[in-house]
Amino acid sequence: MSRKVALCAYDSLYPGTADRFEVEGHRIALVRIDDSYFALGNVCTHADFLLSDGEVDCEERTIECWKHGALFGLTDGEALTLPATRPTPVYEVVIEDDQVKVVLP
Repeated sequence: MSRKVALCAYDSLYPGTADRFEVEGHRIALVRIDDSYFALGNVCTHADFLLSDGEVDCEERTIECWKHGALFGLTDGEALTLPATRPTPVYEVVIEDDQVKVVLP
């Protein structure tokens, strides 16, 4: 059974930025592009570095691991470039009552 968990207020992230959250054992990178939010696993699948510390590309809708440069798709978590070869999990994002929430499995 899944459930929604609030991460932050809707306007607390600037567009084009990422922030990190840990909720019930899930390490989550929350990314804002314009008025859309994306949530994905906050650990590079190549090495244990935080994706939320990397650069967000708003046009390509990707985030780059700051350590080795692997790119991950924000919509599907796919590893788009080496050295990462495995996807990172993605989470459904819901906006309710001016709060950004993620749906946890």
